[in-house]
Amino acid sequence: MSPLRTARHSLTLAWRSLAKLRHSPDQLLDIIMLPIVLVLVMVFLFGDAVAGSTHSYLQYVLPGVAVQALMFASLGIGVGLNTDLRNGIFDRFRSLPIARPAPLIGYILGDVVKFVLSLALVFALGAAAGFRTHGSVPAVLAACAIIMVFAFAASWVVALAGLLARSPASVTAFSIVLIFPLTFGSNVFVPTGRLPGWLQAWVKINPVTDVSNAARGLMLSLPLGDAVTASLLWTAGVVAVFAPLATWAYRRRQA
Repeated sequence: MSPLRTARHSLTLAWRSLAKLRHSPDQLLDIIMLPIVLVLVMVFLFGDAVAGSTHSYLQYVLPGVAVQALMFASLGIGVGLNTDLRNGIFDRFRSLPIARPAPLIGYILGDVVKFVLSLALVFALGAAAGFRTHGSVPAVLAACAIIMVFAFAASWVVALAGLLARSPASVTAFSIVLIFPLTFGSNVFVPTGRLPGWLQAWVKINPVTDVSNAARGLMLSLPLGDAVTASLLWTAGVVAVFAPLATWAYRRRQA
Protein backbone atom coordinates (compact mmCIF):
# COMPACT_ATOMS: atom_id res chain seq x y z
CA MET A 1 0.00 0.00 0.00
CA SER A 2 1.31 3.46 -0.94
CA PRO A 3 2.69 5.84 1.71
CA LEU A 4 -0.02 8.35 0.78
CA ARG A 5 -2.81 5.88 1.55
CA THR A 6 -1.06 4.84 4.75
CA ALA A 7 -0.89 8.49 5.81
CA ARG A 8 -4.57 9.02 4.97
CA HIS A 9 -5.67 5.95 6.89
CA SER A 10 -3.48 6.94 9.85
CA LEU A 11 -5.02 10.42 9.98
CA THR A 12 -8.52 8.93 9.83
CA LEU A 13 -7.75 6.66 12.79
CA ALA A 14 -6.12 9.56 14.62
CA TRP A 15 -9.45 11.36 14.32
CA ARG A 16 -11.13 8.25 15.75
CA SER A 17 -8.83 8.48 18.77
CA LEU A 18 -9.85 12.09 19.33
CA ALA A 19 -13.54 11.38 18.74
CA LYS A 20 -13.50 8.96 21.68
CA LEU A 21 -12.90 11.93 23.98
CA ARG A 22 -16.47 13.11 23.38
CA HIS A 23 -17.74 9.96 25.06
CA SER A 24 -14.96 9.67 27.65
CA PRO A 25 -13.83 13.21 28.55
CA ASP A 26 -12.33 11.79 31.75
CA GLN A 27 -9.38 10.70 29.57
CA LEU A 28 -8.33 14.36 29.56
CA LEU A 29 -8.28 14.56 33.35
CA ASP A 30 -4.60 13.70 33.68
CA ILE A 31 -3.72 16.03 30.78
CA ILE A 32 -5.46 18.90 32.56
CA MET A 33 -4.66 18.21 36.20
CA LEU A 34 -0.98 17.25 35.92
CA PRO A 35 0.22 20.60 34.51
CA ILE A 36 -1.77 22.44 37.19
CA VAL A 37 -0.26 20.35 39.97
CA LEU A 38 3.28 20.57 38.59
CA VAL A 39 3.22 24.34 38.12
CA LEU A 40 1.53 25.20 41.41
CA VAL A 41 3.31 22.69 43.64
CA MET A 42 6.81 22.98 42.23
CA VAL A 43 6.84 26.76 41.91
CA PHE A 44 5.10 27.82 45.07
CA LEU A 45 6.38 25.01 47.29
CA PHE A 46 10.04 24.97 46.23
CA GLY A 47 10.54 28.37 44.60
CA ASP A 48 11.84 30.24 47.64
CA ALA A 49 14.10 27.37 48.72
CA VAL A 50 15.72 26.81 45.32
CA ALA A 51 15.89 30.28 43.76
CA GLY A 52 15.13 32.70 46.56
CA SER A 53 11.80 33.78 45.06
CA THR A 54 8.90 32.11 43.29
CA HIS A 55 9.17 34.51 40.35
CA SER A 56 12.82 33.71 39.64
CA TYR A 57 12.18 30.00 40.03
CA LEU A 58 9.17 30.15 37.71
CA GLN A 59 11.36 31.58 34.95
CA TYR A 60 13.80 28.72 35.39
CA VAL A 61 11.50 25.76 35.96
CA LEU A 62 8.56 26.28 33.58
CA PRO A 63 10.18 25.10 30.31
CA GLY A 64 11.34 21.93 32.08
CA VAL A 65 7.92 21.40 33.62
CA ALA A 66 6.47 21.51 30.10
CA VAL A 67 8.82 18.68 29.08
CA GLN A 68 7.83 16.64 32.13
CA ALA A 69 4.11 17.21 31.62
CA LEU A 70 4.24 15.95 28.05
CA MET A 71 6.24 12.88 29.02
CA PHE A 72 3.63 11.96 31.62
CA ALA A 73 0.92 12.65 29.04
CA SER A 74 2.47 9.95 26.84
CA LEU A 75 1.44 7.35 29.45
CA GLY A 76 -2.05 7.32 27.98
CA ILE A 77 -0.77 5.99 24.66
CA GLY A 78 0.62 2.77 26.11
CA VAL A 79 -2.36 2.16 28.37
CA GLY A 80 -4.85 2.86 25.58
CA LEU A 81 -3.03 0.63 23.11
CA ASN A 82 -2.88 -2.24 25.57
CA THR A 83 -6.56 -1.87 26.43
CA ASP A 84 -7.66 -1.79 22.79
CA LEU A 85 -5.52 -4.82 21.97
CA ARG A 86 -7.11 -6.76 24.80
CA ASN A 87 -10.62 -5.67 23.76
CA GLY A 88 -10.14 -6.86 20.20
CA ILE A 89 -10.46 -3.46 18.49
CA PHE A 90 -7.28 -4.00 16.48
CA ASP A 91 -8.52 -7.40 15.33
CA ARG A 92 -11.40 -5.59 13.66
CA PHE A 93 -8.99 -3.17 12.01
CA ARG A 94 -7.08 -6.15 10.60
CA SER A 95 -10.19 -7.25 8.73
CA LEU A 96 -10.54 -3.86 7.03
CA PRO A 97 -8.79 -2.84 3.76
CA ILE A 98 -6.45 -0.37 5.48
CA ALA A 99 -2.70 -0.08 5.82
CA ARG A 100 -1.40 -2.47 8.46
CA PRO A 101 0.51 0.12 10.55
CA ALA A 102 -2.24 2.77 10.26
CA PRO A 103 -3.98 1.96 13.59
CA LEU A 104 -0.70 2.22 15.51
CA ILE A 105 0.41 5.42 13.77
CA GLY A 106 -3.08 6.90 14.11
CA TYR A 107 -3.12 6.19 17.83
CA ILE A 108 0.12 8.08 18.36
CA LEU A 109 -0.85 10.98 16.09
CA GLY A 110 -4.13 11.34 17.96
CA ASP A 111 -2.34 11.73 21.24
CA VAL A 112 -0.09 14.43 19.78
CA VAL A 113 -3.16 16.68 19.95
CA LYS A 114 -3.28 15.99 23.70
CA PHE A 115 0.35 17.06 23.89
CA VAL A 116 -0.58 20.40 22.33
CA LEU A 117 -3.33 20.85 24.93
CA SER A 118 -0.98 19.98 27.79
CA LEU A 119 1.74 22.32 26.50
CA ALA A 120 -0.70 25.19 26.04
CA LEU A 121 -2.05 24.67 29.55
CA VAL A 122 1.43 24.68 31.13
CA PHE A 123 2.37 27.98 29.52
CA ALA A 124 -1.04 29.54 30.13
CA LEU A 125 -0.70 28.76 33.84
CA GLY A 126 2.88 29.98 33.78
CA ALA A 127 1.87 33.25 32.14
CA ALA A 128 -0.87 33.75 34.72
CA ALA A 129 1.69 33.16 37.50
CA GLY A 130 4.20 35.62 36.00
CA PHE A 131 6.30 33.67 33.48
CA ARG A 132 7.57 35.84 30.65
CA THR A 133 9.63 34.82 27.62
CA HIS A 134 12.54 36.95 26.43
CA GLY A 135 13.19 35.20 23.15
CA SER A 136 11.73 36.08 19.77
CA VAL A 137 8.50 34.54 18.55
CA PRO A 138 10.33 32.09 16.23
CA ALA A 139 12.60 31.07 19.13
CA VAL A 140 9.63 30.41 21.42
CA LEU A 141 7.88 28.39 18.71
CA ALA A 142 11.10 26.45 18.13
CA ALA A 143 11.27 25.65 21.86
CA CYS A 144 7.70 24.34 21.80
CA ALA A 145 8.49 22.28 18.68
CA ILE A 146 11.53 20.70 20.35
CA ILE A 147 9.43 19.72 23.37
CA MET A 148 6.69 18.32 21.13
CA VAL A 149 8.94 16.21 18.92
CA PHE A 150 10.74 14.80 21.96
CA ALA A 151 7.38 13.83 23.50
CA PHE A 152 6.44 12.26 20.17
CA ALA A 153 9.66 10.21 20.30
CA ALA A 154 8.93 9.14 23.88
CA SER A 155 5.48 8.03 22.72
CA TRP A 156 7.06 5.26 20.66
CA VAL A 157 8.80 3.91 23.77
CA VAL A 158 5.54 3.86 25.71
CA ALA A 159 3.71 2.40 22.71
CA LEU A 160 6.19 -0.48 22.62
CA ALA A 161 5.54 -1.07 26.32
CA GLY A 162 1.80 -1.08 25.65
CA LEU A 163 2.20 -3.64 22.89
CA LEU A 164 4.38 -5.98 24.94
CA ALA A 165 2.83 -5.67 28.41
CA ARG A 166 0.27 -8.15 29.67
CA SER A 167 -2.01 -5.56 31.28
CA PRO A 168 -2.58 -1.77 31.44
CA ALA A 169 -1.27 -1.81 35.02
CA SER A 170 2.04 -3.22 33.77
CA VAL A 171 2.28 -0.44 31.19
CA THR A 172 1.75 2.21 33.87
CA ALA A 173 4.32 0.63 36.18
CA PHE A 174 6.95 0.39 33.43
CA SER A 175 6.32 3.93 32.20
CA ILE A 176 6.61 5.44 35.67
CA VAL A 177 9.86 3.56 36.28
CA LEU A 178 11.13 5.02 32.99
CA ILE A 179 9.81 8.57 33.28
CA PHE A 180 10.63 9.32 36.92
CA PRO A 181 14.43 8.90 36.63
CA LEU A 182 14.45 10.84 33.36
CA THR A 183 12.43 13.80 34.58
CA PHE A 184 13.34 14.07 38.26
CA GLY A 185 16.93 12.99 37.57
CA SER A 186 17.51 16.00 35.33
CA ASN A 187 18.01 19.73 35.72
CA VAL A 188 14.30 20.45 35.31
CA PHE A 189 13.91 21.54 38.94
CA VAL A 190 17.46 22.25 40.15
CA PRO A 191 20.48 23.54 38.15
CA THR A 192 23.03 20.82 37.47
CA GLY A 193 25.79 22.61 39.39
CA ARG A 194 23.79 22.51 42.63
CA LEU A 195 23.31 18.75 42.56
CA PRO A 196 25.58 16.15 44.23
CA GLY A 197 28.56 15.11 42.10
CA TRP A 198 27.36 11.53 41.60
CA LEU A 199 23.98 12.78 40.38
CA GLN A 200 25.51 15.36 38.05
CA ALA A 201 27.09 12.55 36.01
CA TRP A 202 23.63 11.13 35.25
CA VAL A 203 22.01 14.54 34.71
CA LYS A 204 24.60 15.52 32.10
CA ILE A 205 23.85 12.50 29.90
CA ASN A 206 20.08 12.63 30.47
CA PRO A 207 18.15 13.57 27.29
CA VAL A 208 15.55 15.44 29.33
CA THR A 209 18.33 17.77 30.51
CA ASP A 210 19.23 18.61 26.91
CA VAL A 211 15.61 19.21 25.92
CA SER A 212 15.01 21.38 29.00
CA ASN A 213 18.19 23.37 28.34
CA ALA A 214 17.19 23.90 24.71
CA ALA A 215 13.66 25.05 25.58
CA ARG A 216 14.89 27.25 28.44
CA GLY A 217 17.61 28.83 26.32
CA LEU A 218 15.32 29.59 23.39
CA MET A 219 12.54 31.02 25.53
CA LEU A 220 14.74 33.11 27.81
CA SER A 221 17.49 34.07 25.32
CA LEU A 222 20.14 32.17 27.28
CA PRO A 223 23.33 30.59 25.87
CA LEU A 224 22.35 27.37 24.10
CA GLY A 225 25.64 25.61 23.61
CA ASP A 226 24.90 22.30 21.90
CA ALA A 227 21.54 21.78 23.66
CA VAL A 228 19.41 22.11 20.52
CA THR A 229 21.62 19.75 18.51
CA ALA A 230 21.75 17.22 21.35
CA SER A 231 17.95 17.36 21.76
CA LEU A 232 17.33 16.72 18.08
CA LEU A 233 19.87 13.90 18.01
CA TRP A 234 18.25 12.24 21.03
CA THR A 235 14.83 12.62 19.42
CA ALA A 236 15.97 11.15 16.11
CA GLY A 237 17.77 8.31 17.87
CA VAL A 238 14.77 7.33 19.98
CA VAL A 239 12.43 7.35 16.98
CA ALA A 240 14.93 5.42 14.85
CA VAL A 241 15.18 2.68 17.48
CA PHE A 242 11.73 2.44 19.02
CA ALA A 243 9.41 3.22 16.08
CA PRO A 244 10.58 0.10 14.17
CA LEU A 245 10.46 -1.96 17.38
CA ALA A 246 6.91 -0.81 18.14
CA THR A 247 5.86 -1.52 14.55
CA TRP A 248 7.42 -4.99 14.76
CA ALA A 249 5.64 -5.69 18.05
CA TYR A 250 2.34 -4.50 16.56
CA ARG A 251 2.72 -6.72 13.48
CA ARG A 252 3.64 -9.63 15.75
CA ARG A 253 0.48 -9.12 17.79
CA GLN A 254 -1.56 -8.97 14.58
CA ALA A 255 0.01 -12.05 12.99
